[in-house]
Amino acid sequence: MELEVRHLRALCAIADTGSLHKAARRLGVSQPSLTTQLRRIENSLGAELFWRERSGCRPTPVGRALLTRARPLVAEMTALVVEAKAAAAGSGGSRLRIGSTASRALPGWLGRLRRRLPGADISLHMDVSANALLRMVAAGQRDVAFVHEVEGSPLRVPEGLAVRVLIEREPQFVSLARGHPAATAPVVELADLAGDRWIVDPTVDGEWDGLRRVLAAAGLNPSVLHGDYHTAAALVAAGEAVAPCQPTSRPREDMAVRPLRGDPLAVRLLLCSPPGTEEVHQEVYEDLAAAYREVASEAAAYRQWLLRHKSPLLTGAAA
Repeated sequence: MELEVRHLRALCAIADTGSLHKAARRLGVSQPSLTTQLRRIENSLGAELFWRERSGCRPTPVGRALLTRARPLVAEMTALVVEAKAAAAGSGGSRLRIGSTASRALPGWLGRLRRRLPGADISLHMDVSANALLRMVAAGQRDVAFVHEVEGSPLRVPEGLAVRVLIEREPQFVSLARGHPAATAPVVELADLAGDRWIVDPTVDGEWDGLRRVLAAAGLNPSVLHGDYHTAAALVAAGEAVAPCQPTSRPREDMAVRPLRGDPLAVRLLLCSPPGTEEVHQEVYEDLAAAYREVASEAAAYRQWLLRHKSPLLTGAAA
């Protein structure tokens, strides 16, 4: 069996997501099919490329060495295909390829960009891994990336990327079942969640490490569940767990969103692009800032937090 680009792309997806299930979902294949493909690749090379652990997949030393060579090859092939398609279509219009981690500002941001750049080819690639998106920008696969950096867990920003700070410190709130005793207070004490299970997505860069540090500093050692956003929302609503969440999150009939006392959890919001493109993407940054202000003002709990802290965000001042 000879290694093909699709095999390298599969290996990169497994490494980026840390999970066969999430990698299969990203690649649009079934998990059994991806598992079989990985086994064939490993048999062909005569080496194990990933350690399968309860928390997910982790590259072995051989796997890391292979990924180091595979990533630029995959990036070059992707860029080649994109450029070939553009040439075949005779596309002379403008293009903006956006990468982003999850954010409620995205719909408003895209809407503003489409109004500002009518006729432009605007595409969006979502990923739970901020580091994966930054690598895509560095490889020329994305023009900009809107990412969050968990406090205390710096991102691995490729050398030369231009980084603009949208929000220096965005507090992370907590989502909990509407009937949770702590939901009756406008601000939640960490100690009031001492008996709860927490759920986090381990594939989100820095999220589990950041939460673990905060809980340890508060003297808490709760049970922790790992799951994606949709799983977390279902378990929180059922009262089975609590979870950190973005302050722009909307409450539901069965779920409350509250700030934590002292704001121990926080992220930094960044817009990253290739070197020397800050002026080119100034309007992109301005539209993102406007979209973020809009969702921030619409989220009741976050708006109250901003008012209490006399934040300039609601007036449109710089972050």
